[in-house]
Formats: sequence, structure tokens, C-alpha cells
Amino acid sequence: MSIDLSQFHEVFFEESFEGLDTMENGLLALSPGSEDDESINEIFRAAHSIKGGAGTFGFSVVSDFTHDLETLLDEMREGIRAVSQDLVDLMLRAVDCLREMLESFRAKNEPDLDVSKRLTAEFEKVLGQEPSVEAVPSVDAPPLDDSIHRWHVYFKPDNDVLRTGNEPYRMFRELQGSDGVKDFKVEAVLGSVPVFGEWHPEECYLAWDIYIKGNVSKEEIECVFEWVIDDAELKINDLSTAQGQSQSPNLGDDFTPAEPPVVDASADVVVLTPPVEEPSKPIDVVNAASPEPKKEKASKESASIRVGIDKVDELINMVGELVITQSMLGQLGKEFTMDRLDDLVTGLSQLEHNTRELQESVMKIRMLPISFAFSRFPRLVRDIGQQLDKKVQLLLLGEQTELDKTVMEKIGDPLTHLVRNSLDHGLEPPAERLAAGKPEVGQLTLNAFHQGGNIVIEVKDDGRGLNTDKIYEKAKEKGLVGPDEVLTAERINDLIFMAGFSTADAVSDLSGRGVGMDVVRRNIQSLNGSVEVESFAGKGSVFTIRLPLTLAILDGQLVRIGEETYIFPLVSIVESIQVNENNINYVAGQCEVYRLRAENIPILKLYELFDTEVESKVLHNSLMVVVESGGAKVGIIVDELLDQQQVVIKSLETNYEKVEGVSGATILGNGTVALIADVNGIIQMASRKYERAIEHLHATDQAGSKAA
Repeated sequence: MSIDLSQFHEVFFEESFEGLDTMENGLLALSPGSEDDESINEIFRAAHSIKGGAGTFGFSVVSDFTHDLETLLDEMREGIRAVSQDLVDLMLRAVDCLREMLESFRAKNEPDLDVSKRLTAEFEKVLGQEPSVEAVPSVDAPPLDDSIHRWHVYFKPDNDVLRTGNEPYRMFRELQGSDGVKDFKVEAVLGSVPVFGEWHPEECYLAWDIYIKGNVSKEEIECVFEWVIDDAELKINDLSTAQGQSQSPNLGDDFTPAEPPVVDASADVVVLTPPVEEPSKPIDVVNAASPEPKKEKASKESASIRVGIDKVDELINMVGELVITQSMLGQLGKEFTMDRLDDLVTGLSQLEHNTRELQESVMKIRMLPISFAFSRFPRLVRDIGQQLDKKVQLLLLGEQTELDKTVMEKIGDPLTHLVRNSLDHGLEPPAERLAAGKPEVGQLTLNAFHQGGNIVIEVKDDGRGLNTDKIYEKAKEKGLVGPDEVLTAERINDLIFMAGFSTADAVSDLSGRGVGMDVVRRNIQSLNGSVEVESFAGKGSVFTIRLPLTLAILDGQLVRIGEETYIFPLVSIVESIQVNENNINYVAGQCEVYRLRAENIPILKLYELFDTEVESKVLHNSLMVVVESGGAKVGIIVDELLDQQQVVIKSLETNYEKVEGVSGATILGNGTVALIADVNGIIQMASRKYERAIEHLHATDQAGSKAA
């Protein structure tokens, strides 16, 4: 009976992607000539785990590819090869390649191996070269001992080695006990291990990588394995010599490496060392030859979430309290008399308290630290900085600030565009910064914090700031502003988030097409959030995003239209006014617009759209709620303003069908269903109605001209 390992695939993929993040962060922290042994060890352990897991689950192309990366890292941590910018770039591209291969396997597709083959050739070329290590000995450093060798031994016995009585671990212990051995490590290679149901207890499926450091000769090593040398594959390479370096990449060309747990040959216990998360730190971007910037992919929404045990314990405690309260009320219901009315009120109050706490506990389960969204930016900033020949220090603040998982998954792309915009338009090249009296290294800051019931995310740079003169000229070219119009901060905010608007002189792969900023605002508003910009000439800009902590609960304004109750998100409401008929104008006799101070706002009657009976259709003295989305406003006629409250959002599309102008529904305290207005959709409906009226007016004018 074989065991289906596919049920563990998702765990492997999640852990592998975490390992890749650890590797990427560690590589970004390395600098040329660095002797940060802990960072290199951490990167090595992460690669080690990915290689082993890939081999175990049958993803041999991943384990084979990771083997070369691991060999290079091992040389670095042994001090054989120095850290250089070119090697860091190569390993970062290898991380990208591994990520793409794993994403393909996760989607049950075959990966494109062209990139991995090119990178493998680069690894083999590097590993075939004599290492250039700049020795920087300390004052007290002892002289190098030419008798010390570093050996790599690959040992793969035949399957029937156990039947002959030759125990591999006995050989390892003998080798470790040899005179002159200073360091000794054995790593098991599991690539040939079959599924559980096909194991045979008397057959050996393992191979081993053995690393030895000390005054040991090749002949001494061969002597240990002489009893099985005719029935095994044995390769011995001296890593201390250039010749050994040229041979080491070819180790294992004819076998599939897999997870190599670290084994102490003097013990019977296998110790697996998990990767350690890289602490947050500013990332310095240096100018060096660099590969193409990593292409950002839209984050895929995951159907699973990791929850800390403390949150689960809290939830269980809340459920326990709720059960106790329910039991108390149940018993009270059986024995209730008017004398126990106070007990009933107390019980209901306790039920309300427990329910509220349970709701908060459940919502906490969906909350994740924003570091999950921030983690992509050190690499992105580094690559784009190199492409633009700019020096940038990235500072990440508030990484433990939590927000809802759904919001987290949808905020990545808008943040990416704002960061790219700051790098391309905001921060100056080093020469320009020095001429302006600034440090040549620009600073880009991502900051997240809670404010009221929202999360605030700031993207801040210390660059040029917005060029208001250029914005004005571009807006005037496009006919967006009048010749004498003064650009206020609010007007600038509207212009830069307008579709098709760009101040770039040339189109590049980073910017200049006038697409992106409008999508940023639209995506953020779809999350019931807002984005605005504040700029200081010569000092930089700050883009501020405000988002609700969760999409499951909405702060809303309840209104009555006829006999129906509707809910408008509070974040979308500008103001509520009483209609003055003197301010109402008509377009082609079809569309009403309201003159509100300096702007004309289309009037929308939801009762017409949703076929609702109302008390009066006279606009004069009626109530109008002005809502805004994407810089556009519309006035919605209502009969009565009710309460403001938090409501739980239920999908209307899942339970019924998609209705234009409605984003969802909720059940009110009295049991009735209220529809939640989709403000963006409503504004689009009003815009279409307004455009049809304009077209009708033009058609009428043209018909009149022809008749005349």
C-alpha cells in the first residue's frame, strides 16, 4: 500500500516559498567581501531544506537545480570563495527561477526549464573557475597549514549493501575517528527513496555527501571504503584545490539529490535545522551590474491561512464562555418568571458581550502582519535602483501592523506601483542629489500604522517632490484645466490619479504611459479605502493609503428609500444636504444636475433604478446624500437618514446574482435585509445616464440645424 504524498504538497510549497523569502532577504543583506557567516549559513539552510523537500516529493528538476546553488553557498561558508556582487546577482536570479518552478508545480503545470538550464550553465562556469578569495587575516591569525584539506566524498552503495553486512554508518564512524580529522559532517541524499509502500527493509536507497576537514589524505579515505568500493559509487574531491573545484560541480550528475538531513555520524539521531527568519533592516541598494528586474506577478489568493496557537486558544475560550451563557439562558427560559426579569437582562447583556468578543477573536484570526506585503520590496527596490543607476536605502516601519488577509492580498499591486513611481519620478540620480546638497543615497520609506478603525500605509521618499508647473502644463495640453485656474493640492491629487495623465517625457518600461495611478486609486477604493498625496518641492512626496482593517465588516450610513433600507459606506459619503430647487438644472430634459457650490453633481434616483415605491418624487426639500468615488461625485435622493452602524457584509452574488449598483447585503437587528450600495458602480450608472443625455442633446441640436 502506497501513501499519497500529494496531501502534503501545499505544506511543502508554503514552506519553500518562505525559504525563498529567507534566501532573498539574506542575499540582499550580503555585500561584496562580506564575512557574515550567519547570513550565509541561513541562506544555505533554506536552500538545503528546499532541495530536500523537492526530492522527497518528486520535483527532481528543483532539487537538481538547487544542488548547484547549494554547492556555491557551501564554498562561501567554508571560506573557499568570496562573496561578490556578481555571485549575489546570480543567486538572486536562481531564487527567482526556483520561485517560478515551484509556482508551476503548485499549479500542476510543467515548468519552463530554459532559464534553469542557462543558470545551471552559469553555476558550472563559476564553480569551474579557481576561487578568488581575498585573504584578510587578523593580527593574531595563525599561519595557514598546507596539510589541512577539505574533502567532499560522495558515497552511493548498491541497494544490497545491507545484505552483505556492510553498515554505512560504521564506515562513517571509522572515518570520523581517523587521526587528523577536525570537522566532519554527513548529509543523507534521499533522491532514490521510493514511496512508503514500496520500501524493502533489506535494501539501501540512500546516498551520502560527506564533508571532511583535516590532515587526512585521499588514500586514508579510500581505505575506509575498500570493502565496498567495487559495489558502490565513490567520488572523492579535494575542495582545497582548484582541481577539486573544477570537479565538484559534476558531483551527482547521475543521481537525483534530495533532502540532506544533517547527520552526526557518532549518534543515531537525525537533526533537521529549520531556516531562521531574517530580521527586518534597511536595505542599501548599490550600483552594480544587474540582471533584469524581477517581474512582479499578481499575488494569488490562498484558500488557507496560518494561525498562531494563541489566537486559536483565545477563540476556544470565547466559545466556552458563549456555551456557558447559552446554558444559563436555556435554564432560565425553562424556569422563567417575572421575578427573574433582572436575571434575564443580565444574561442577555452577557450574551451580547460574549458575542462581541467572539466576533473580535474570529476577526483576529484573519489578521496578518503587513510584513507579508512589504517583503517583496527590498528586492524590487534593489533591482529598479540598479536599472535606473540610483542609490536607494529602503526603510520598512510598522511591519507587525496587522490587517485582514483579503486586504493584504489586494494591496500588493497598488503598493508596487507607488514604489516604482517614487523610484522613477521621485528620487534623483546621485549626481543631482549631491548638487542639491542631499546625500547621494536616497531614502524610500514604507510605514504602516493603525489610526482609528483603519490602517494607514505611507510611501514616502526624499526626492524632488511633485513638479506642479509640469503638472499644470500637461493638464493644460490635455484641456483638463482652465488657462487661469490655480492648482490646489486637492486638484493636483485629482490630476495625478486621472486615467491617461503622465508627466513623463518618454515612455519606458517603468512609466510614462499614463496608466497605473488611476488603477491604484480604483483598486484602493474597491477596498473601501482612499489614497492621497502630499508633496514638498525639493524634499519629497508622501502617498498615504487609508484602508479598513477588514472587508467583512463595514461602517455604514443607513438610509430609507420608500419602504426599503440601503447602506452607504461612511468612507464614501461627502455630505448630506436638503435639496434647493433653485440649484437644480436639467440636461436635455432627461438628467438632473445639482449646483453644489462650484461644481455640478448628477442627481441619481435609486428608486427608479431599483423600482422602489417612494413617498414623493418631488426633489424640492428632499434629502440628498453626496457620495464620491474616484474623484467623481453623485447625489442620491433618499427619504430619510437613519442610523450609523457596523454591518457584516454578505455576498449577494453568491446567494442570488450580481446586481449593478449593489456590492452586498446585510441582515439588520430587526431581521430585515438591507442592500449595501456599490458607490463606484452607482457613479458609473449616473455617468452613463449623463452621457446619454448629452448625446441626445447633441443629436437634437444637429437635427435642428439640418431642418433650418
